[in-house]
Amino acid sequence: MIEALSYTFVQNALIAGVLLSIITGIIGALVVVNRLVFLSGGIAHSSYGGIGLAIYFGFSISLGSAIFALASALLVAYLSIKNRDRTDTIIGVVWAVGMALGVVLVDLTPGYSGDLMSYLFGSILAVSKADLYFMGALAVVVVVFIHIFYREILAISYDSHYASLRGINSNFFYTAILVLSALAIVVSIKVVGLILVIALMTIPTFIAEKVSKSLYSMMIFSAIFSTIFTVTGLSISYAFDISSGASIILVSATVLMLFLLFKRRSLLS
Repeated sequence: MIEALSYTFVQNALIAGVLLSIITGIIGALVVVNRLVFLSGGIAHSSYGGIGLAIYFGFSISLGSAIFALASALLVAYLSIKNRDRTDTIIGVVWAVGMALGVVLVDLTPGYSGDLMSYLFGSILAVSKADLYFMGALAVVVVVFIHIFYREILAISYDSHYASLRGINSNFFYTAILVLSALAIVVSIKVVGLILVIALMTIPTFIAEKVSKSLYSMMIFSAIFSTIFTVTGLSISYAFDISSGASIILVSATVLMLFLLFKRRSLLS
């Protein structure tokens, strides 16, 4: 892997992996503690509609998926706030419609023969300079947002009713978390694809939750674990010439299983 660092595309992949780990580490913690995993999964898969839209009309796929993911996040936030008891149904509909629309638009695109596998399972080695700039900007936005509103986010994450009584606008922060999740999903698609994006946001966070005593430390540990898993997965991917996204998730899942086994043995001893 060391000799591979002389290649620009490998350097870009490593930078992208670190930036993405910071983003998903922080956002993943918010998604897990606010129980938004299924909802984020719905946004992720609905963004396939944006990919189909971009392919059909011939504009940037990253832009298409970003527009669709943001629109889905705002729609889900609005509808779920109004109908809390129907959230699962709303997510299911958005998920299905987005995926179906994407498939139909790709089918209708004349002469399209692109590789959709890279969007479904990711291709971190294809990350461009523009992608890195976007990831860097998003990482800054996420860190600044958490720094400024940490107390409010902490309050709504663990007791939204109490937060509302304290005058905190729970609906605003709920929507903001979904919007940031949508953007995190968009940049994650480049690395691990639509199919595996939720695993990237939840596996490191699950481990981090077990070794953390606060939401703040949980975000930090999650970002660190995610960075380790991403770099390790990328190294394995390069060494054995296999899919980078799948490698990253398999490394994450393997560490998770070992962690759970170690924890179980510690409890039994």
